[in-house]
Amino acid sequence: MKNDTNDSLSTFWSILSNALPPIGFFLYFKHRNQFPNKAGKALTNALIGIPIGLIGGYILQNYILN
Repeated sequence: MKNDTNDSLSTFWSILSNALPPIGFFLYFKHRNQFPNKAGKALTNALIGIPIGLIGGYILQNYILN
């Protein structure tokens, strides 16, 4: 029997998986069978973090450091 009370990703892990997408992918593969909502939230945050990182890196490299 599944415990649905623990099927939500904490704010800390949500922010961390957004800032560091590999952590979000790891959390997805770790929790995908037992806690699907937690896994889905981690995957969503990881996928959102990739373009944010690319855009932030582009802006930092081209406009702030030069």
